Parts: sequence; structure tokens; C-alpha cells
Amino acid sequence: MSEDLKKLLDRVHEGITLFDFDGKPVPCIILKEKKYDEILSKVAGRPLSINTDLNILQDGLGHVFVEISLTFSQGDIEEKILVNANKDILFFQSLAKTSMLALSSPKSSYGRENVFMIQLPKPEKAQVALEIIEKGIKQIDS
Repeated sequence: MSEDLKKLLDRVHEGITLFDFDGKPVPCIILKEKKYDEILSKVAGRPLSINTDLNILQDGLGHVFVEISLTFSQGDIEEKILVNANKDILFFQSLAKTSMLALSSPKSSYGRENVFMIQLPKPEKAQVALEIIEKGIKQIDS
């Protein structure tokens, strides 16, 4: 295993899941309680937009990582979450299908309470990203 791959694996965010929202699996990022509360306190009750970028990192050997960058228009908030696409491909398939992303805390009941929902402004970006991710992962099978 290369040193660069080890560094990426060490940075991977472990709080990646899906939850059922009106019969559809929605991708969800679980943030630490303090971080989640901090974000909510800065944006609650304020109109805002959230720029969501998916930066795909791959080594050509089938290892694919995605850095999800969330930039909030209010509260001076920018979060970067690294996801191992090989392990969490269902997360990206769901993101491409629903164009929704949820943020939650470990204490929340996913899909029921205390979930911050983000509607992606450009759904096609998630679909293009999924195609790149799946193509990159297939190289490991070759």
C-alpha cells in the first residue's frame, strides 16, 4: 500500500450512512455532536444556500475517494468530508438518484428528528460524479 493511499485512508470520515426518507434511501453524513450543533446555531432560521462540490481523487488502480466540500452562504462555514467511494458506493448512488444530502449528529434518529437536509442545486453533477466513481472502481476488478 502506497504512503499516499495510507494518508487518504487515515482521513476518511467514518460517519457515512443512508436513511429512509419517504421510502427513498438518502445519503447522510454524521457529524460530531459539537460540530453539528455549531453549524445549526449559525444557520438556523436564516435563508441560505449551500454549495456542494464533489472532488474525486483516484489512483488509477481502483481506489476512489471523494472529498465532499460544503460551503454555506451564511455563518462562514466550510466543511470538507472525505469518503471512501469503494466502501460507500451506495452513498453516491443514492446521492445521484435523490439529489439530496443529509447532515445529522450521532444522537439523532436518522430521518425522524434533528436532520439537516440539503437539496443539490445541480443534480447532474452528482450523476456525472457517480459515473466517474464507478469507472474508477471498476479498474480494481480488471
